[in-house]
Amino acid sequence: MATIFTRIINGEIPCYKVAENDRYFAFLDINPMTKGHTLVIPKVEDDYIFHLDDDTYCGLTLFAKKVAAAIEKAVPCKRIGVAVMGMEVPHTHIHLIPINKESDMIISNPKLHLPESEMQQIANAIAANFKE
Repeated sequence: MATIFTRIINGEIPCYKVAENDRYFAFLDINPMTKGHTLVIPKVEDDYIFHLDDDTYCGLTLFAKKVAAAIEKAVPCKRIGVAVMGMEVPHTHIHLIPINKESDMIISNPKLHLPESEMQQIANAIAANFKE
């Protein structure tokens, strides 16, 4: 059975897409830690980042770097924090989180609840700054 992320890639579940190519996909986290919190995933399903073949792993990292650059241009922040936890969805994913202080990365912080219009505005701003 396809993961929720594969269903998002396939368009079965809506998302706020910020970037895509033939191998990778990036979209806003629907329960963001900060504005612009983005998930970057390979289109191939694998439960654990260190089980990816080297080419996919390196490609995912480079794609995430380009997405992070777009986020930095679109969302005011000091830097982009990176986390790979992957316990909730059995599909490798990298969290890119705009931060202004280290405590912005504390996973137990309350999540933001942003209106759809603001989520779409953020996604559009990131997408407009993404350079493949």
